[in-house]
Amino acid sequence: MKLLEGKSCVITGGGSGVGRAAAILFAQHGAKVLIGDVRDAWASDTIDLVRAEGGTAAAVHCDVSQEADVEALVAEAVSSYGRLDVMYNNAGIGTPKLGLKFLDHTQEDWDRLLGINLMGMVYGCKHAIVQFRAQGGGGVIVNTGSVAGMIGFGGVPYGVSKAGGILLTKSLAIEVAREGIRINAIAPASLLTNFGRDEADAFTPRSDAEIEMWGSVVPTQKASTPEECANAALFLASDMSTNTTGAIIPVDGGHLAR
Repeated sequence: MKLLEGKSCVITGGGSGVGRAAAILFAQHGAKVLIGDVRDAWASDTIDLVRAEGGTAAAVHCDVSQEADVEALVAEAVSSYGRLDVMYNNAGIGTPKLGLKFLDHTQEDWDRLLGINLMGMVYGCKHAIVQFRAQGGGGVIVNTGSVAGMIGFGGVPYGVSKAGGILLTKSLAIEVAREGIRINAIAPASLLTNFGRDEADAFTPRSDAEIEMWGSVVPTQKASTPEECANAALFLASDMSTNTTGAIIPVDGGHLAR
């Protein structure tokens, strides 16, 4: 059964990691996918992967920290696919360097973390809701949060940027619930993406030692994969979750259960 048959879905940060996995999975389930990413070559590679399986996908250059870019991304989805059904605000960045302490973060670091991780989500929600209302109501927003936004984990500035997105998800879901708009988020913890890697090394397979290290911080001893996060996002994007809103779904190997 295809869970997103004929749906128009926008995915930010679709050039790699969870966004790429979601683009492939959503298209496999019948969605017409539009990717927004600042790395055009990475986005193009994702489109090739989707189309190789017979899916429908396109890409737009989009810096989610710039509201005009996000507004244009939504407009392109409507122009290309006729409407917007699902907005997946997935784009995000990690702390500039793993292990960096609170006092080591510069104003530029804070501005970049908050601009992408929080304001990018704000703009995505805003322009999705504007379009949903123009269509007569209804629609789905999925956000990629983090366990770091719920407990003290992963660095202070990064956690603060993700905490804002968690509260945005919960409070905005209440505000628009009667319009048939659902807003939910997934919350990974230790995650096997290209966070913390140089661009040139972004897609190099992780060593067994790295996989073991990332898994060691969660009870299952297994770090989450982009595909596992995409599965959770698919559930929230689809009609499998028609009365679920304001929820934060952990994909965290039991980290929050401690």
